[in-house]
Amino acid sequence: MTVAPSPLAHSILAALETMVSSNRDSSAGVSLPRLGKHLGQGASVLLRELSTMGSAVMAGRAGPGWVRVEQSDGRWLVHLTDAGRAILGGRF
Repeated sequence: MTVAPSPLAHSILAALETMVSSNRDSSAGVSLPRLGKHLGQGASVLLRELSTMGSAVMAGRAGPGWVRVEQSDGRWLVHLTDAGRAILGGRF
């Protein structure tokens, strides 16, 4: 069963796709502050939404795995996964 992203989740996915495609190293991810500035949202709002977009198990159900969030050298980075790209291709 495919879950449609919320409006904010869709905005995050679209922004990640745009920001990653303009970066020479598509595996580098996008910093959380940069993503927040691009979307006009605070980090706490984004982290709350990103937590439901990853693959973590919550209430016994695994998330859709559209993004991966990691901390590297003290920076929070957000990565668009193949599953996230597939959702964007589905025109939700």
